[in-house]
Amino acid sequence: ANEVDDNIKAMVCDLRQTQLIASMVEAGFDYLKDLDIIVNNAGIAGETAGVGEQTLGGWQECIQVNMTSHFETMRLAVPRMNDEGSILSVSSVAGRVGFAYRLPYAATKWAVIGMVKSLANELGPRGIRVNALLPGIVEGERQNRVIEAKAKVKNISFDDMKNEILSGASLNRFVTHEDLAEQAHFLCSPLGKNISGQAVSVCGNIEKSG
Repeated sequence: ANEVDDNIKAMVCDLRQTQLIASMVEAGFDYLKDLDIIVNNAGIAGETAGVGEQTLGGWQECIQVNMTSHFETMRLAVPRMNDEGSILSVSSVAGRVGFAYRLPYAATKWAVIGMVKSLANELGPRGIRVNALLPGIVEGERQNRVIEAKAKVKNISFDDMKNEILSGASLNRFVTHEDLAEQAHFLCSPLGKNISGQAVSVCGNIEKSG
């Protein structure tokens, strides 16, 4: 389980700096020679606060990482990728229902779905499928930080905030990273050959946000 495939190459890229994305894409093509799949997985949680307490800097950083980095990667890579390929952009269930106190985050996740649907129409003639993956409440330290921040804004306990958030999903449980990886694999593989332009939720049926 700890072994790493020799064909995997890791690169560091600060996606807040648009000019570095071109170097990342070029290095990827130098290593891979061609490209079949793009997964835009970069994203930040953004600030958790009422709209009057949100900052312009936080808004702009959220747009840069959650939207612009996706766009710039695709702008540079798509013209050179193979036909019959697949693109998957990670959005969020916030791109469907909105999240209170997380306006920048939710706005960028709605935008990702719009990019996906537009690009699916554009690239369909090349056989390239484009979809969005919408995670729900994903267990882990990042989610705990969000819960802590929202609990502080609403002046309630961590456990009360956690229960309130989970109550928005009919399954009343967290999504795991493994859940998301399996769905991403399905959408990018030949198993999903007729799925394109879709926003696929893995969220336990969230109908409202805490």
